[in-house]
Amino acid sequence: MSLKRTPLFETHQRLGARLVEFGGWEMPVQYTSIVDEHLAVRQSAGLFDISHMGEVIVHGPGAAGFLNETLTNDVRKLAPGAGQYTLMCNERGGVIDDLYIYCVGSGHYLLIVNASRIEADYAWLRARFDAVPRPDTRLQNASESFGAVAVQGPQVARFMDACVSGGASEGTKVGRPTDLVKNQMGVFRLAGGSAVVTVARTGYTGEDGFEVVAPSGDIVWVWDRIMAAGAEFGLKPAGLGARDTLRTEMGYPLYGHELDEETTPIEAGLGFFVALDKGDFNGRSVLAAQKASGVARKCVAFKMTERSAPPRPQYPIWSSGPSGTRVGSVASGTQSPSLGVGIGMGYVPPGLALAGTTLEVEIRGRRSAAVVVPKPIFRRTSAKP
Repeated sequence: MSLKRTPLFETHQRLGARLVEFGGWEMPVQYTSIVDEHLAVRQSAGLFDISHMGEVIVHGPGAAGFLNETLTNDVRKLAPGAGQYTLMCNERGGVIDDLYIYCVGSGHYLLIVNASRIEADYAWLRARFDAVPRPDTRLQNASESFGAVAVQGPQVARFMDACVSGGASEGTKVGRPTDLVKNQMGVFRLAGGSAVVTVARTGYTGEDGFEVVAPSGDIVWVWDRIMAAGAEFGLKPAGLGARDTLRTEMGYPLYGHELDEETTPIEAGLGFFVALDKGDFNGRSVLAAQKASGVARKCVAFKMTERSAPPRPQYPIWSSGPSGTRVGSVASGTQSPSLGVGIGMGYVPPGLALAGTTLEVEIRGRRSAAVVVPKPIFRRTSAKP
């Protein structure tokens, strides 16, 4: 099967990126090294191609009602220009996908979905959309029409405004991107061009930054403009490798690792994003029961406490001690560039989920000590000197 390529594929080749398969796409895993790019994001800025992710538009008077029937969070809380993290669940409460939704304007919503789930998400949404007549509302998979980049890091606010011209025409109507606050978006015009772009201040790294969604034909120009504006501030291109280590340090889930159709948001520790008080939605009865009665397993963050190779997905997790038993498995694991130790997330029984609980992770046939820690795993005060 041939892999899909984003409009930035030739840019990645020109920059010498190492390309790998990810969710059916040929994507850059790194340009220099994962550690170098990770630390650039933590210390200055990094630019990621996220054009492989999908865009779904829901527009019309019935949009909010439809979305509240199909997503776990409450879209009624979104004023124009606001965004929220949310999940789509099946009737068993399992996660079909986790995503970000933005209210562009009254009755106008933009959903950013995971690359590997675009077709499954849209088919699931379409089936529910078509089950009830909605003549005044439309649902559109616009993924092929758009590209997107994410620029993340503590220096980003120093150069982001140079990439657009004028204030926002839709969304949060601010004078410049840096006037946006966390989880806000606005629609701006590219500096030096006529293209209109959506700029959101969210992020998947734990650092300040922005996502820019643009027509696919303009995304190379967007990339080049941001790279030029950020050069003096230490901006570097960053690949999927750094994106994974950064999100793992923050304890952020990745679909296919912490989340899947057999795992619920309550098990994953994402109950904050489940609005049980908004009325019925897919999977609500199961999630309400779990909220009331508890779950058989919980997703925890952990940090290795002795020298070992990094933990990796599917590695067994054991209770500690000579008589320990296997209690779960690693969902995500890596060597933390910021902390200099192995870290990860995994599922264990609730009795072993409290911070400070000692565990053991089986790495290459040897069990090494670990401890459950609060999320995020990385905090500024915990960084290695």
